[in-house]
Amino acid sequence: MLYFKKVSPNGGLRLANLEEIKQKIENLRADINRANYRYFALDAPEISDAKYDLKMRELQKLEAEYPQFLTPDSPTQRIGTAPLEAFGVVVHPVPLLSLANAFSDDELMAWYSRVVKLLGNRPFDFVCEHKIDGLAMALTYENGQLATGATRGDGIRGEDITQNIRTIRSIPLSVPKDAPARFEVRGEVYLPKTGFLKINRERAEEGLPVFANPRNAAAGSVRQLDPRITAKRPLQVFIYQLGWPRIKDTHWETMEQLKEWGFRINPKSKRCQTIEQVIAYFREWNKERAGLPYEADGVVIKINQVDLQNELGDVGREPRWAIAYKPPAVQAVTKLLDIDISVGRTGTMNPIAILEPVAVGGVTIKNAAMHNEDDIRRKDIRVGDTVIIQRAGEVIPEVVGPTPESQARTSRGQPFSLLDKIYDKAKGRPACPSCGEEIFREAGEAMYYCSNAACPVQAERLIEHFASKGAMDIEGLGEKRAQLFYQVGLIKNVAEIYTLKDKKDRLIQLEKMGEKSADKLLKAIEESKVRPLARLVFGLGIRHVGEEMAEALAGKFRSLDKLCEATLEQLLSVSAVGPKIAESVLAFFHEEHNRDIVNQLKAVGVKTEESAVVKENLPLSGKEFVITGRLESFSRQLAEARVKELGGDTKDNVTRKTSYVVVGADPGSKLARAQSLGITILNEKEFLDLIK
Repeated sequence: MLYFKKVSPNGGLRLANLEEIKQKIENLRADINRANYRYFALDAPEISDAKYDLKMRELQKLEAEYPQFLTPDSPTQRIGTAPLEAFGVVVHPVPLLSLANAFSDDELMAWYSRVVKLLGNRPFDFVCEHKIDGLAMALTYENGQLATGATRGDGIRGEDITQNIRTIRSIPLSVPKDAPARFEVRGEVYLPKTGFLKINRERAEEGLPVFANPRNAAAGSVRQLDPRITAKRPLQVFIYQLGWPRIKDTHWETMEQLKEWGFRINPKSKRCQTIEQVIAYFREWNKERAGLPYEADGVVIKINQVDLQNELGDVGREPRWAIAYKPPAVQAVTKLLDIDISVGRTGTMNPIAILEPVAVGGVTIKNAAMHNEDDIRRKDIRVGDTVIIQRAGEVIPEVVGPTPESQARTSRGQPFSLLDKIYDKAKGRPACPSCGEEIFREAGEAMYYCSNAACPVQAERLIEHFASKGAMDIEGLGEKRAQLFYQVGLIKNVAEIYTLKDKKDRLIQLEKMGEKSADKLLKAIEESKVRPLARLVFGLGIRHVGEEMAEALAGKFRSLDKLCEATLEQLLSVSAVGPKIAESVLAFFHEEHNRDIVNQLKAVGVKTEESAVVKENLPLSGKEFVITGRLESFSRQLAEARVKELGGDTKDNVTRKTSYVVVGADPGSKLARAQSLGITILNEKEFLDLIK
């Protein structure tokens, strides 16, 4: 299938094909997966909420238009991120979904119109609530006592944070006898603004990095391995939903009942009869948000009637019966003084806007993110332009584009050229700003890369990445220390992190280190040697290999040596590994520098292999499942993942080897096929009972 498409600047036509669409989808997924990792796993977001929402919308649109490229591991099929292995895992009986967003009255009305159409003009009302900026969690009560507290995690599995949750005084440890014998409530743990300022002041005095915003501070406080640290922080909670079972006919009545049982419910919540009242509620919240004692980034709007909620159900990762209405991002106008180039840990050449300082949302901005050269050219951003700067979610600002007045001027700067920017006259070619080596751009990619695997800036950032929570989780080895240790010659690569124990005398001479800090760091380094193989693979920084792909590769090869020696065919046999990822892995281990790192890691005692899980010992071993129809509890992809976790296999077609056919709403011909073959058929409840 081919089509023609315009390209700027001359308005000509070029031929594009499905491969370009597929590549665009893969690039969006990579961007979103990285954003998810930074936001949820590291508590260190690097792009704005608004930019994230735009990327997710674009991906959803492309996947809807080209369903042949929809894959089970797409971010649109996910609900959150994987739990940290330092905590135990809690399986949510009913998934914790995320919300669709509206950013204007028109978008809100479009959602409302869809709901009205789906419900056939039956009457309903709404409940409006402040969307608290914190950490989502689920509390399970059994026989009147708090039994479990868990994070959202990936929506199906969360981190067990029960001991930490018990330290939050606004969470009841017991409930009255008239409550159900077993039930779950959901809410948001947050840090009040005053508490956030106090914690940051104390951390600054201790020489520790401060939190970016109250949301990150709350997440970092709850996800402590030592509950005593959590107990010292003034965390609060608002309960916003009953997870299960149903106790009332409406959400409003349910929340009133939870309030009677001792749960903290936001007093700002309101029942609205019409969509016009909903919009008025949003306007009122937007006016008073700056004076609220907590951070709130929008308003959540829910259909009040529980029967109608169940009838509307979910679509993908989002319920149809609720939506988050958020204000547009905060913007300002300033002058673009220059475009600088920053080198990323995988060697990417990242454009950075150098700005005339401007206040955006109460913060003075001097630098802002720019995506890549193609994006800069598409937006026609030039040095000297007056540009629009956008900041949302209190994270890194971005350049939206030039103002119309600036773009209309005839006397503008030259179009941006990354190659011209990094051209080295002495070498007669473009060169990496860090090491001076050649750069290259692969076919189908938007980014330029440094060709030098030993590039100094790459090495610094790889050390930081290797030590991060999602990788080897070495507490105390963050960005500043990674740079310092590299620059003073203590370590030159990730393997040399493990030689620091022999350099303690040099460590304690560094500013803000001391013997106690050095001992703590060395202990964390030693403990990291036994991290799971998947985290080591992720920590190596192989291009295009994120956390999920590292899990897949580690699960397949079970040894870093075997992964190093894997052929293209062996790599392509791994589920979800395509030619681009396989070639990237091959290229990485083909580099002599990288193979030396692997050998050094083995020499210092880092665990580089792990035993295979004995599938025969798992409860669904030897069972083959086919899932047909729409499931209410979670998506088909997540159901299949759960089957595989328990040792079973899933297939697309019903055969005589099929053990079970799981039937959801609107099943297809697979149900009839199963009936004709006499195969066991499970409804959703029976399936849930089985996988529990």
